[in-house]
Amino acid sequence: MQVFLIRHPSPVVEPGICYGRLDVDCHAPETVAQDLRQRLPAGIAVYSSPSRRALRLARELSPQAPVRIDPRLSEIDFGAWEGRRWDAIGREEIDAWAADVLSFAPPGGESVAALQARALDFAASLAGDAAIVTHAGVMRALVGHWRCLPVREWSRLEFAFGELVRLDVHQGAAP
Repeated sequence: MQVFLIRHPSPVVEPGICYGRLDVDCHAPETVAQDLRQRLPAGIAVYSSPSRRALRLARELSPQAPVRIDPRLSEIDFGAWEGRRWDAIGREEIDAWAADVLSFAPPGGESVAALQARALDFAASLAGDAAIVTHAGVMRALVGHWRCLPVREWSRLEFAFGELVRLDVHQGAAP
């Protein structure tokens, strides 16, 4: 099956603010959708994170059919870090995260391993071609899994706002 992973458009948030689950809007989803529609198969099922920045783009991509909203496509929950400036988060907390990127969870938040588990649970539920509007964290976890990358590589993958990554996922292969 073909999977089209799409990162939401640029968020409406002050630079330097930590936002994961923070539900912020996005800039110009209509413009981003115009370009993406030409690269997606007609009638493809569109799935979305419930966040506004993803959902607005998903609805632009699928104006004639309902978007399938799935909370497993949400960005990582940074807990107590949400909405704070990155430079206001204690150096020791940032260092602890960097030392154990997979298992560390910010206070009241979730680990990258937890994000990966729910993203893979979602992927296992796919039964056909899909366009998935989501976040960089979910994209890293899925691309890393499907390309069999070690965590030290997939956790550093970069995806631009509005970027589309097309993957061929073979049925029967571990998604």
